[in-house]
Amino acid sequence: VMSKEIPSPGGVPLLGNVLQVDAEQPHESLSQFSEIYGPIYKLHLPQPRIFVANYALARELLDEKRFQKSVSGALEELRNVTHDSLFTAYNGEHNWEIAHRVLMPAFGPLAIRNMFPEMKDIASQMIVKWARFGPDHLISASDEFTNLTLDSIALCAMGTRFNSFYHDQPHQFVTAMNSVLSESFNRSRRPNFIGGLYKESNRQYEANIAAMEKITKDLLQDRLRNPCDKHDLLNAMINGKDSKTGEKLSEDSIVSNMITFLIAGHETTSGLLSFLFFELLQNPEALKEATKEVDTVIGSSPVEVDHMSKLPYIEACLRETLRLHPTAPAFTLEAKGDQVLNGEYFVKDKESCQIILMRVHRDPDVYGPDAEEFRPSRMYGENFNKLPPNSWKVSNI
Repeated sequence: VMSKEIPSPGGVPLLGNVLQVDAEQPHESLSQFSEIYGPIYKLHLPQPRIFVANYALARELLDEKRFQKSVSGALEELRNVTHDSLFTAYNGEHNWEIAHRVLMPAFGPLAIRNMFPEMKDIASQMIVKWARFGPDHLISASDEFTNLTLDSIALCAMGTRFNSFYHDQPHQFVTAMNSVLSESFNRSRRPNFIGGLYKESNRQYEANIAAMEKITKDLLQDRLRNPCDKHDLLNAMINGKDSKTGEKLSEDSIVSNMITFLIAGHETTSGLLSFLFFELLQNPEALKEATKEVDTVIGSSPVEVDHMSKLPYIEACLRETLRLHPTAPAFTLEAKGDQVLNGEYFVKDKESCQIILMRVHRDPDVYGPDAEEFRPSRMYGENFNKLPPNSWKVSNI
């Protein structure tokens, strides 16, 4: 079969296209490449990787018979801290298969409902803080939502209070985590043979990983010394047995998964809330409609868990925010055997292919000529249900 060459910008020896990707805003660079080279292109970072930026090609990559999850690049570097837990487990890795079966019941609807009072507790701390600052005080929404979501995960999942709203500086876990995420990305851009030259960066990287592990190990040891009957993720991991093998999770595996939940659970939601507030402030009609729904459904009464299912416009706003600003702006798959994309582009077995979700979610073939605009009505009720499969992709695990 004749194969069409995948467009690719010229690079430099050894580094390939690494220097052409903005280290501070890599996903913006990837998005811009798609505007120049079209919906499919290849970069060397320094390993070759194919990128796709429209729905038609993404849908092919999401066929699990042809492509599978790939742990590579920055994600592979992140295994230094999260090992074989949720995000960074290789396909078929034994410890994650056990953890998956142990944890699934802990994420059921009833378990989430039972977390509501603790979520409300943390949210109330934030609202009281904002109210006391007064109307003229500038609030850093992103920092506040980071505190909100980190404290919520810590309390709901692990029964501990980080008390972020009572401190001026971010919690030590957040500081260490941000450094580890940033350095994992930087390490993935360096050729292997020069990694050892970054002695100070490597020392700091290992120190930050040690700090994250100490925080989570201390939480685990405290629970083991002081058992309780709380129905949270930590107890599920300590007490749960794999339904298939009867095995329990090792302490190392519990720590790796705790770190994963603290990273993934808080940063994803804080990003969503930050972009939601940004979009609502940019779109006064949507803000007015959202406010009206809250006033009608909840009014001046206390917020209850049963209110949550009665806010369809708020839900549409959240969905539309995730469309324009996906929490994971891109994710990587690998070919299961040689493949051909769109009937013309050859992909080798195990070759890495990355879906640029922020472009797929703005594909005018799916979302129309106003795909770049924040319009919650497209995510409301039947409009949302009629979207093509995988055109709105918010869980990539």
